Amino acid sequence: MALKNTNTENPSRFKIVEYEDASPRVQAIYDDTKKSLQLPFVLNWFKCQGNNATLLEGNWTKLKTTLVEGEVPSLLKHLILYNVSSKKKCNYCIQAHGAFADSMGKVLNDDASFRVSQNMDSDIIPKSYKTAITIVSKAALEPRNITHADFEELQHAGFDDVEIQELMAQADLVNMLNTIADVCGIQIDNELLELKA
Repeated sequence: MALKNTNTENPSRFKIVEYEDASPRVQAIYDDTKKSLQLPFVLNWFKCQGNNATLLEGNWTKLKTTLVEGEVPSLLKHLILYNVSSKKKCNYCIQAHGAFADSMGKVLNDDASFRVSQNMDSDIIPKSYKTAITIVSKAALEPRNITHADFEELQHAGFDDVEIQELMAQADLVNMLNTIADVCGIQIDNELLELKA
């Protein structure tokens, strides 16, 4: 039985702009999100910004360059976003980044039932990933408490300066993602729930 989001009590506070109702500029951004994220649909996180092409373009550019591109593995980035979102209780981002991480988790374990998001303490997850998840989560939640020792620990875990900068950018990104999702009140995409099923 496929999961379905039937929550209609808390609809999005911003209009959800479907592809066919979007301007050509917004449609082009939607197309780029689908291509870059390798999805056959547009996420609600983008559709709730579809009536403001300038804002959508800026937020998509930040997300794309910080999360999709770069040297740090996408799985690690999604695990960081999942972990912080869990601590901040952002339901949309918990489910979305959990689904992305779980779909990528086969690089760690080829067992089809293995859900990396539900096994964050597993020995299957590399120690370097666990170090990065802990320190970047701290940066997202308590940025004033980041120390030189945290940077040294990331270096000892095998990350170079460029990768550390990219990791720390996830702390900023997750706060933006959580804020927009929570402020908008968007619900998880039924298509993402089907990926998790």
